[in-house]
Amino acid sequence: MRVVFAGTPEAAVPSLEAVATSSHDLVGVVTRPDAPAGRGRRLEPSPVRRRAEELGVPVLTPARVKDPDFLEALVQLAPDACPVVAYGNLIPPVALTIPRLGWINLHFSLLPAWRGAAPVQHAIMAGDELTGASTFVIERGLDTGPVLGVMTERIRPTDTAGDLLERLSTAGAGLLVATLDGLESGDLVAVPQAADGVSLAPKIEVDDARIVWTRPATAVDRLVRGCTPAPGAWTTFRGERLKVSPVTVVAGDEPAADQPLPAGRLLVTKKAVFVGTGTGPVRLGAVQAHGKKPMPAADWARGTRVQEGETVGDE
Repeated sequence: MRVVFAGTPEAAVPSLEAVATSSHDLVGVVTRPDAPAGRGRRLEPSPVRRRAEELGVPVLTPARVKDPDFLEALVQLAPDACPVVAYGNLIPPVALTIPRLGWINLHFSLLPAWRGAAPVQHAIMAGDELTGASTFVIERGLDTGPVLGVMTERIRPTDTAGDLLERLSTAGAGLLVATLDGLESGDLVAVPQAADGVSLAPKIEVDDARIVWTRPATAVDRLVRGCTPAPGAWTTFRGERLKVSPVTVVAGDEPAADQPLPAGRLLVTKKAVFVGTGTGPVRLGAVQAHGKKPMPAADWARGTRVQEGETVGDE
C-alpha cells in the first residue's frame, strides 16, 4: 500500500529505513523544517530528512501540518496510511482523515503508560523494570488512540535514556512494519487503551534535570540516567553549573559506604569522587564544568582542588 512516513530525530531513522525496504510503497516523507544547530547555529536538516534524501524519497517540511499547501500535497500523494515516529508536531483533525487507514504512531512505551513526549526518560526515572513500544491509531487526544501492536523490552540497571531508546527504535521499526502489514491484510483489530494505568511523560526541561541530593541514591541514579544524553543532568559547584554523567550507587561492601556523608557533600579519594545523598553515597563518573570538556570526576577534582567539606548543589 502507499505510505507517507512522518518523523524527525535519529530515533525515527530505523523505522524510515524499515518502511523503505518493506513491501509497501513509500511515496513521501514528512519532517520538521531545518533547524539551527551547533555553535554556529547554522540551519541543519533533520536526520530523517537526510536519510530520506539519500533514499531518493520526496520530502515535505511544513512549518504547520494544517497549512493548506501541505494538506493539498498530502492529498496528491494519496497515502493509504501515514506511519509516524517522533515527528514532533501535532496532527490536526483536518489531516487525520486524509489517509484511509489513518496515521499510525510508533510510541516508545506500553500504552497507556507514559503518554507524551518523553516516555523513555520517564520510565527510567520512575524505576520501571519493563517498557516497550506500541503502535496505535492517532486520534485527537494525546497518545490515546486504540492500540494495534505491542512489543516489550526490559530496562537494564545501567541503561541511559540513549541506550534504551536505541534498542527500542531498532526493535520498534519491525513492529511498525508488521503493523502496516496487518492493516493491509485486514488481520489487525485496534484495541482501545485501558482506562487504568495511565501516566504522563511530558518533555524533560533543563530545570527538571537538576539533581536534588537529598533524594535517595537510587533516585539520583535514575534521574541522571534518564536525562542522559539530553537534556543532561546537572548540579552546581562553587556557584557554577556542573553537568553530571551516570553515577554508581555505592555498594555496602565499599569503603565509602561506611563514611557518613551528608547530602551534597563531596568526598575525594585518589581514584574517585563520592557525593552524599539522602541515603548512601554515589560515585561520580564523568563531569563537565562550564566551558570545559567532559572528564573523569577524579581528574576534575584534582584540577579544581576540591577542599574537604565542599559540596555540590550549593545554591
